[in-house]
Amino acid sequence: MNTITYLKDISPVKKVFGIAAFLFGLYSFLFFSFFGLLFIALGANLLLSEGSEVNLQNQTYRSIKSIFGIRFGKWKPCPDFEYVSVFKTKENQTLRFVTLETTLQSDIIQVNLFYNTNKHITIYKTEDKAAAFNVAERFKSVFDIEIFDATEK
Repeated sequence: MNTITYLKDISPVKKVFGIAAFLFGLYSFLFFSFFGLLFIALGANLLLSEGSEVNLQNQTYRSIKSIFGIRFGKWKPCPDFEYVSVFKTKENQTLRFVTLETTLQSDIIQVNLFYNTNKHITIYKTEDKAAAFNVAERFKSVFDIEIFDATEK
């Protein structure tokens, strides 16, 4: 595995609405009018996922947007990384429907690559501590950097 990819998960509800809007828009566009393009764009936006990808062999990275498994983003050379940080944090996800809104909070573990003292790239998120440290170990060996463990208080 020469490439490590992180894509933010899309909630199941968002997937259902995205697929429904996309298919309705496609049907409307093909059989009725250009108005269907609006629903195609809405569905595509709901199905769009963001993340990052690091090519360990070429030592390049990119911020990516992915839809239907197709990834977009410009490759950049990796900066001189100082250390890799594994830390526990909380992630909020806000769900909205017309006038109703709720925020769900979950514990996650992030893996960040730090450079230029305080700049970082989030390269991986998971709920599994062992998986996070496996990814951090890969970066440690490739970039010859230390791991900073901030998962415990």
